[in-house]
Amino acid sequence: MGLRFTLAKAAGAVSTWGLRHVAHRPAANLPGKIALKVDPVLLDELRGKCAEGSVVTVGTNGKTSTNNLLADAFEAAGRTIICNRTGANLAAGIASALLQQPAAQWGVFECDELWLAHVLPRLRSNYVLLLNLFRDQLDRCGEIDRIQTSIAGALAASPDTVLIYNADDPLCARIADTVDNLSIPFGLAESMDLAQNTVADAQMCQKCDGMIQYRYRQYGQLGDYFCERCDFARPELAYAGRDISLGAGGVTMEVCGPAACERVRTPQPTPYAAYNLVAAYALCRETGIPTAAFQRAVEAFDPRNGRLQRYRLGGRDVLLNLAKNPTGFNQNLKIVEADRGPKMVAFFINDQVADGRDISWIWDIDFEELADRPDTVVFAGGSRAHDLAVRLKYAGIEAPVVDSIDDAFVRLGALTAADVMPADAAVYAIANYTALPPVHDALNAMEAAEALRPAASAEAPAGATATVPAAPADPAGPAPSVGDGDSSSAEPPVVIAHMLPDLLNLYGDGGNVRILEQRLRWRGIPVEVRRVGHGETVELSEVDLVFMGGGPDREQKLASEQLLAMRDDLAAYVEADGPLLAICGGYQILGRQWLWGDELVPGLGIIDMETRRPGTSADRLIDNMVLESPLATHPVVGYENHAGRTYLGPGVEGFGRVVSSCGRGNNDDDRVEGARYKNVVGTYSHGPALSKNPEVADWMLARALDRRARRTGQAAPKLVPLDDAVELAANEVMVRRLAK
Repeated sequence: MGLRFTLAKAAGAVSTWGLRHVAHRPAANLPGKIALKVDPVLLDELRGKCAEGSVVTVGTNGKTSTNNLLADAFEAAGRTIICNRTGANLAAGIASALLQQPAAQWGVFECDELWLAHVLPRLRSNYVLLLNLFRDQLDRCGEIDRIQTSIAGALAASPDTVLIYNADDPLCARIADTVDNLSIPFGLAESMDLAQNTVADAQMCQKCDGMIQYRYRQYGQLGDYFCERCDFARPELAYAGRDISLGAGGVTMEVCGPAACERVRTPQPTPYAAYNLVAAYALCRETGIPTAAFQRAVEAFDPRNGRLQRYRLGGRDVLLNLAKNPTGFNQNLKIVEADRGPKMVAFFINDQVADGRDISWIWDIDFEELADRPDTVVFAGGSRAHDLAVRLKYAGIEAPVVDSIDDAFVRLGALTAADVMPADAAVYAIANYTALPPVHDALNAMEAAEALRPAASAEAPAGATATVPAAPADPAGPAPSVGDGDSSSAEPPVVIAHMLPDLLNLYGDGGNVRILEQRLRWRGIPVEVRRVGHGETVELSEVDLVFMGGGPDREQKLASEQLLAMRDDLAAYVEADGPLLAICGGYQILGRQWLWGDELVPGLGIIDMETRRPGTSADRLIDNMVLESPLATHPVVGYENHAGRTYLGPGVEGFGRVVSSCGRGNNDDDRVEGARYKNVVGTYSHGPALSKNPEVADWMLARALDRRARRTGQAAPKLVPLDDAVELAANEVMVRRLAK
């Protein structure tokens, strides 16, 4: 061991002591970060502390819980371990654990997906357990294919590492297909008969341009899949969960592996717990952990780290859980929905670096499942509470903004005192990554305080007031129920064509369609949304508004081929003043050429503009932005994330001009953002674009109504003003923040 290693260990020890004894803070990351600065190959030298080897758990959802369960199982079997139990899963967190904990038989680590490429070649772990891959933090991680490439590269650099992977996830299966490492697939061999959510991450085949089909789907893209155009399909499972029972008491199944079939169970009553259970079982069997020890660990598992953590506070059952992407949130909503009793649900969303600055993904969450529940009150918290309140409004849920979980409890107490909610109403707190610790700390403090009292009171503190959440007010009278149309009305519907939502569904852009749809329904105007999937056609002469979103590169290229086949019809629609809203990739495709990866490809040529390579800078343009736009009196707020640089022709005006200190617009040169041509609006603005900008939404709708009038001969009604206080509050919060 050299001088650098000695100095790195000393720096780690000193910083650990200082953080714990002077600053009274966790020492989960900083000691390792300092030590790695001193000795960049520190992990190579520390891996010898794990005498028998190490295992690394990666995946978008469930890393911390599964890794901690594995740690418990190893210890239950009498193995000594080193583990980063706090969830500090970058190289610094793993280095800190190795520096601070005594030598052991096994290292049991979780690792961030993108950091595996830095960690695995140095640890040379015996096993990597790959749980799943879902869309997550697109501003940091990028599209999922980038993560796939990174994980495959990490495995290639550690060829003796065995990959145990979720074969029900086509994204994980593709990684196994591309590496030479020994790979062991696990999955569920039967359907859990779950209701499906609106958005899934992988609808295109991972090997060809076909679309994935399913014999059955569990949730997200997980299930028994196959492609009709090539041989890509779920592989035969080495560890298969079957005879699955999912209920309030947990998940029970039989797992059949190479040696035997054994029954296992977990008290966690969630579909993703079924996957975590079979994943952990597979790794334990491969490492020689007896099933009896594994089952003891599962039954006793109670990490108390905010993941599915339960409390009993003031006579109420409280559940706290982490959710940081659409799939995670949708699975949490299934837990809430299964509780048919009265309840409070408090959501907390932050946008710190660790969370991802772009929160457009909240529009891919099916909050509509909580609508029309008279015994359910909902609150929105976190640094992006106002954005969350907007999303919930368009789901039919009024969600007052709260400062904290304590504030939510005060309001619930006031509702109880007013006999609106019962004293034993359940509480669900769901928070994303950096929003979780303060909620966790507050609930722990409540639990500690309650332990000191002889009996808890459900009454609200003196002076607390609350209002009963209700459906958003409808200024135009009772709105028709949300659906694909209102056949009871003699008035013809406004027809919105949502182009290729199965391919162009990135960044929550489909939320724009929901916003347009709801703003018509709230005014009593019938509307029909036609979702035009891959391979389907639409008669644009019957359409009043067209929407095109953005997508991952492969999906966007496939979508562009279908749109190019429709080029003449789309051009005629635009020239006839048909309104069209195009976001990001959909916006680029409207020009003469656009950027597909590093390749310039032909566009529709409907707008005189072109998108080029970045030139000397390969940086993506990623940030919040505020625009001045002639379509709105208020500032227009959005989020950009694009690599291409778009330049407008001489006759094309911009959608707006960037006025904030952050945000770059079309090309990082002229501060122009987006494009306007006739009734076409193209923009790089996510958020979605219309969520905090109701004036722009109504500008589009006014032109859609004019189009319907020309198409049907029926006069266009005046757009009755709506109460946009929630949307404008979210707009104002971001404008103030970005003006600093």
